[in-house]
Amino acid sequence: MPDQFERTGMLFGREALNRLFAARVAVFGVGGVGGHCIEALCRTGVGTLALFDNDRVCLSNLNRQIIATHRTIGRYKVDAMRDRILEINPAARVTAFRIFYLPETAGEIDLTAYDYIVDAVDTITAKVALACRASAMGIPIISAMGAANKLDPAAFTVADIYETAVCPVARIMRRELRKRGVSGLKVVYSREPAQKPLFSPDEADSAGASDAKRRPLPASCAFVPAAAGLILAGQVVRDLARMNEGRP
Repeated sequence: MPDQFERTGMLFGREALNRLFAARVAVFGVGGVGGHCIEALCRTGVGTLALFDNDRVCLSNLNRQIIATHRTIGRYKVDAMRDRILEINPAARVTAFRIFYLPETAGEIDLTAYDYIVDAVDTITAKVALACRASAMGIPIISAMGAANKLDPAAFTVADIYETAVCPVARIMRRELRKRGVSGLKVVYSREPAQKPLFSPDEADSAGASDAKRRPLPASCAFVPAAAGLILAGQVVRDLARMNEGRP
């Protein structure tokens, strides 16, 4: 057991830690939620990580994304995240895929190569497609619901999608998954009602946020997406640690 994971091993035990070293986890979305999740997985000893995102770091990411610094602006997020992981654990096996998960790109990605899937993407279409494929293949998956326009990091919890309330993203996901016959999906969601942004995207532009490229622009802060990402990672790690053996 590498020394850097000794304190983690004290909590989980050597056998469970070895399962984490052998685990293969795919994370879709390397933003405010996904980036914090990936870092926690790495620091806990997950041995193989596959990162999927086709976005680049921009100035507006600096308020919440763990990979975002003035030095990384303009870099692909998956590349910046891969480099960060390898600085933390040089023995990790990391693959960076510059691709967005969409129904039209789903066939390019072999989900059966992974023991666990983390959905931290923004688009409902991609989230539904991932959940449906993972369910059909019997691959464990956990999905992040909405983290924008929130202020309370303590309002997040883990639940089945059909037990959620309040969250607008979860409401749409419930409807779409029910239509497709998906009987359950483990999610991290917030019980906090969404906050109304105090000014509009146009006012944000005039206030200096001229790099805003998506409209409507959601409000965000440093600690709420981070909390969601860490809860995602905590659930994944505990699930993997309980597995008797990895997937073939």
